[in-house]
Amino acid sequence: MPVLALVLNGFVWGISWWPFRQLQAAGLHPLLATALVYVLSVIVLLAVRPGAWRALFAQPVVWVLAAAAGMTNVGFNWAVTVGDVVRVVLLFYLMPAWTVLLAWLLLGEKPTPISLFRMLLAMAGVAVVLKTPGTPWPVPETLADWLALAGGFSFALNNIMLRKLQRVPAESRVLAMFVGGALLAGAAAAVGLHQGFVTAPEAIRSSWWLGLALSLGFLASNVALQYGASRLNAHTTALIMLSEVVFASLSSVALGAAELTQQVVVGGLLILAAAAWSAWPDRQPRPERA
Repeated sequence: MPVLALVLNGFVWGISWWPFRQLQAAGLHPLLATALVYVLSVIVLLAVRPGAWRALFAQPVVWVLAAAAGMTNVGFNWAVTVGDVVRVVLLFYLMPAWTVLLAWLLLGEKPTPISLFRMLLAMAGVAVVLKTPGTPWPVPETLADWLALAGGFSFALNNIMLRKLQRVPAESRVLAMFVGGALLAGAAAAVGLHQGFVTAPEAIRSSWWLGLALSLGFLASNVALQYGASRLNAHTTALIMLSEVVFASLSSVALGAAELTQQVVVGGLLILAAAAWSAWPDRQPRPERA
């Protein structure tokens, strides 16, 4: 069941680019759409589990999870709306490399030489994806590139925190992720409105019902994520979550929102190979850590 839960989460995230682009076409910036989606999600969750809020104040470390989830949503949702979907998802899935570092710092899981080599393999894939003929170095060139990388780092931290907070009630962990999504997206949208790169919608449109559909979808996917990630180790979670790449690639290429160039394919294969390889250590038993 934890595996199926993570696949469900990957499916929802993999196709989420489409409703976000539809909402943007209807005049709702992805930051505003993300804030709306998670405000609705918080309301729904508190209606079903009114006591879920207690852990947010009883255990301040839960706010680290909230911040990680919020930055994940700001980065990913904005990036897939304005960038090439496949490129964004591949950069986002540098996540296993971040996981190696964060698991060492936060969980005490010291990286092995093999895990460090996998991290270098993933970095090489990112370099191939980012390198363009007009630039001497493979560095992020667009807003979407930076957002995808930041979102991937935050998602790795999100998954590490889910493991660290296993004793926190499930509904409280989900609420923390929803609150983080609402607060960080709302704050970023407020800054954007002030600076002028986010435009306030002129009127509510009928197509905004997609926001409610996204809320329900993210509610289900985040419940699935916290269920699966809290029962599997960080490396296995990173592997299974690669299903998102498949769902995002197939849907975006089919609908003309991405282009599979040779460079993206080669770099993507390196990134995916590194992520898939991250499952190998899980076959060897290792002691539990507090």
